[in-house]
Amino acid sequence: MSSLKIEGVSKNYGSTRALNNVNLTFEPNKIYGLLGRNGAGKTTLLNIINNRIFADSGRVSLDDEDARENEMVQSKFYFVGEKMLFPESMKVYKAIKWTAEFYPSFDKDYAIKLADLFELPLKKKINGLSTGYKSIFKNILALSVNTPFVFLDEPVLGLDANHRELFYKILIEKYSDNPAAYIISTHLIEEVANIIETVVIIKNGEIIKKESKEHLLSQGYSVSGAAAKVDAYVKGKSVIGIDTLGGLKSAYVMGNREGDSDPELDFSALDLQKLFIELTNS
Repeated sequence: MSSLKIEGVSKNYGSTRALNNVNLTFEPNKIYGLLGRNGAGKTTLLNIINNRIFADSGRVSLDDEDARENEMVQSKFYFVGEKMLFPESMKVYKAIKWTAEFYPSFDKDYAIKLADLFELPLKKKINGLSTGYKSIFKNILALSVNTPFVFLDEPVLGLDANHRELFYKILIEKYSDNPAAYIISTHLIEEVANIIETVVIIKNGEIIKKESKEHLLSQGYSVSGAAAKVDAYVKGKSVIGIDTLGGLKSAYVMGNREGDSDPELDFSALDLQKLFIELTNS
């Protein structure tokens, strides 16, 4: 399977520039975190890739085949967005049945198994589901559809902590058993930090970072300890964030430690969420 390419994609809504000349490649069989603040352009980008809306300019392609209004290419994508495309009066089990009709690789038995794990009521109408269970329903379809590219826009919306943890666990298991490209757009950066491999950060409609998580986080570190000791250590360094609790302080620093050590300070890896906040500050 070749890479999914987004080349020079721009989109305006009236006088608002939602996407500005976006160039991006999603390689197969990786888990991506598509991160950005509200209004950064994440959902617009996913909608364009999946033919929900059209770009004003630019191209989306797979195997050099244009994705726009191309059923063959779109059949390799599955998009979980905010909108529910099934009739809301349809029952859950019928929606599962119809999904199997449109996606030949859909694993109906696996979907039923997941519904049991999440305690999703199969005989309930979709419009009778809570916000959390609507998310669970859509995620179950995404995990069962077996397309090469799966796009998840805020997949844990409305889920409680137990269901969020179960979703991440099943996603990793599914990815290990049957690799695909999973592109996860979310605000819950701390939760997805442990499962994503590549970080894509979008700001004001432009891609400002696309790097492996490991490389991105290697560009800084955190230091913790007594507030006075931390203040003395970080003087003159590039500090991107500080947390204080009583007399203790943690500082998040960009740059290399260069062999710095102090038995009264604790050093650890940089926090993805802190780095994201700094990179997306105005």
